[in-house]
Amino acid sequence: MAAGAEDENGKRRHVPKYTEGVTREQQLTIKRLVDVLGAAAGLAVTAPALAAAAAAIRVTMGGPVLFRQQRPGQGGRPFHIYKFRTMSDARDAQGHLKPDLERLTGVGRFIRATSLDELPQLLNVLKGEMSLVGPRPLLMQYLGRYNTRQARRHEVKPGITGLAQVRGRNALSWEEKFEFDVRYVEQWSLGLDARILLETVKKVLQREGISQQDHATMTEFMGTKE
Repeated sequence: MAAGAEDENGKRRHVPKYTEGVTREQQLTIKRLVDVLGAAAGLAVTAPALAAAAAAIRVTMGGPVLFRQQRPGQGGRPFHIYKFRTMSDARDAQGHLKPDLERLTGVGRFIRATSLDELPQLLNVLKGEMSLVGPRPLLMQYLGRYNTRQARRHEVKPGITGLAQVRGRNALSWEEKFEFDVRYVEQWSLGLDARILLETVKKVLQREGISQQDHATMTEFMGTKE
């Protein structure tokens, strides 16, 4: 069936276009090569910024510098993601952690605004747990909350950036983000990855869609109402 042809129900269905003469398997091999080279180059180029961010976090928030959390990868398989810490461990009188917005420090706000907090994930890319481009890895408890279509986001490796990130990032609703994630899975190609990477640079420079309005992070996804 050609791209955009009708399926058995008469509906228009997208079929991914792959580079002529290059199979999907070959493109995936190229994607992995780009991931390794890109991650290695990224760590080398940003080393001074990484060191400065680590020092600032250490001075203002203490250790640990890195935030490490289990997330679902391709096929829902868990791995540990690395990010720079952006929030303190401030607690209320009862010993409970204060809301995210109150724990987000000035240094943390800057690190998020410049997306420096995501750079340690280049280590995840080198380890083969993530890709430069793909749906963002979310929380383990969300796995049972996706509907059938939303769960397709786990058919590929999660990424540092993705289609949802260049289409609005945290300014989007959960449902909008997941639709972009599934669209990426359905339409994936090396060309699409290249466009997303270029658009990501623009978004980072413009500091767009860093967080949901009135929240330090996205509100918890509780599932989509049918």
